[in-house]
Amino acid sequence: MLAVLEETLLGDPPRYTRRDVAERAGVPLERADELWRSLGFASVGDEERVFGGADVEALRNIGAVVEEGVIDQEVETAVTRSLGQAMARLAQWQTTLLMPGEGLSLETAADVMSDVERLVPVIDSLQSYVWRRHLIAAAARLLAVSDDDPDTDVRVVGFADLVGFTALSRSISEIDLKELVERFESGTAGVVADHGGRVVKTIGDETMFVVQEPRAAADLALGLLDWVAAEEDVPALRIGLACGPVVARLGDVYGPVVNIAARLTSVARPDRIVVDRELAGRLEDEDDLKIRRVRRRSVQGYARLEPWSLKRRKAEAAHKRDEKNTKGSRS
Repeated sequence: MLAVLEETLLGDPPRYTRRDVAERAGVPLERADELWRSLGFASVGDEERVFGGADVEALRNIGAVVEEGVIDQEVETAVTRSLGQAMARLAQWQTTLLMPGEGLSLETAADVMSDVERLVPVIDSLQSYVWRRHLIAAAARLLAVSDDDPDTDVRVVGFADLVGFTALSRSISEIDLKELVERFESGTAGVVADHGGRVVKTIGDETMFVVQEPRAAADLALGLLDWVAAEEDVPALRIGLACGPVVARLGDVYGPVVNIAARLTSVARPDRIVVDRELAGRLEDEDDLKIRRVRRRSVQGYARLEPWSLKRRKAEAAHKRDEKNTKGSRS
């Protein structure tokens, strides 16, 4: 079945060795091997014929992207590694949908092949559409950057962490755990997207995100707490936000601001949002938000971390303030 599946997905049966592919693509063998491994695939022997025309074309295209200056050869391996990791996770998820985990009989194997032949063109088209849509969104964010260096930007970095997840994971079934993780990932991703942010990565019980504007970041964090409050059987969240320059690379962000946001998350209480001093200063004039400094903390890498709590002001107080402002404008 695997040989049929491979031919269905790649277009032709395997017939080339690793050296054949490198020669046909016009790429040095050492470089071809490095790119193959960086994509996440195991090394193959000199005489193994496991490659086909699609592999030659892919390797040739990678070489062309470098030769045309789209990416530097110095970062070629990092780019392919990032692409490989993203696609590996996607493929793993899609495979579990198509193939039952208990194994394949001849009957189920035939059903799987039928599904593959029918669905792969649809999924291929959908993935291309989603990718292009994300290109547009990423370009919009890049165009909004005012810094002279497009790789360095002032952003708000946030982490949302499920409280007590480790202990909970030991007390519920595997099915319930999978359902919880799926609800957490889909819920946080929806709130982040609704507020113009971007999920950088999700690791089990924690989502890391970035957003451009401080006020949008505050609304996003408050929106996450609202989402959890409306969900049943989802543990409380603790959220940390920090604002400042970050270095963007291959879809990820790095720098002290990321570390501060992570440390703030670790000291936040359940159902609470803590922010750094920089973000607190940018939000202090927002009338409907309550910003309050809390006790300094000593955490790894920061002897005197200064957290600030972020909350909505109570509706009653906001109403009184609006009435006062209305009377003042009339007088």
